[in-house]
Amino acid sequence: MGHHRIVFLGPPGSGKGTAAMELSAELSVPHVSTGQMFREAVRKGGPLAESVKEFIEKGRLVPDEITVQVVRLWLDEQGRKRGFIFDGFPRTLAQAEAFDRLLAERELPLTLVLLLEVSEEEIIERILGRLSCEKCGALYHVTRIRPQREGICDKCGGKLIRRGDDTEQTVRERLRVYREQTLDVIDFYDRQGVLKRIDGSGLKDRAWALIKSLVQV
Repeated sequence: MGHHRIVFLGPPGSGKGTAAMELSAELSVPHVSTGQMFREAVRKGGPLAESVKEFIEKGRLVPDEITVQVVRLWLDEQGRKRGFIFDGFPRTLAQAEAFDRLLAERELPLTLVLLLEVSEEEIIERILGRLSCEKCGALYHVTRIRPQREGICDKCGGKLIRRGDDTEQTVRERLRVYREQTLDVIDFYDRQGVLKRIDGSGLKDRAWALIKSLVQV
């Protein structure tokens, strides 16, 4: 079988990051997020690193043209080896079109785009109940993934905390921005015939079984 080149799309809190990580382990294909690529670019240094660092330090979104340059570097260094699973990129239509050109130039067409669909109300419930360990970063949920001891991480004994920006108002704003930016990306891949929709609501195992059947794991 040829290399898997997959993109995961979905609103914040849809579980796309977790699904991408699990599929990465199952297929032995690198899971890549823009956050990882930005950190790697900064670590390597140079003019591009300075541009990325400037936006991240100010807490601002890295512009499309810089993001695409970082992706181009990653593709040239890593993209041909074992395929890839991108998570949260492309985020805008401009990014999707630029990504398409980069892949076409390198003869690395996408094999699948997976869209995790979850209702807004369920996403709000998921995100507002999220807990993370302040020491090791392990994730929990007040009803879905409870720790054995309340407020204590099962893995390292660290304290479980809520993210400061996990409020209903900020979640609804993030969902609004997602709809505004990403609906055109969904349409772009739908027209190409590579988009598959996954019902990501309810039980995680059901969504995972659907993903595995589509990827033919």
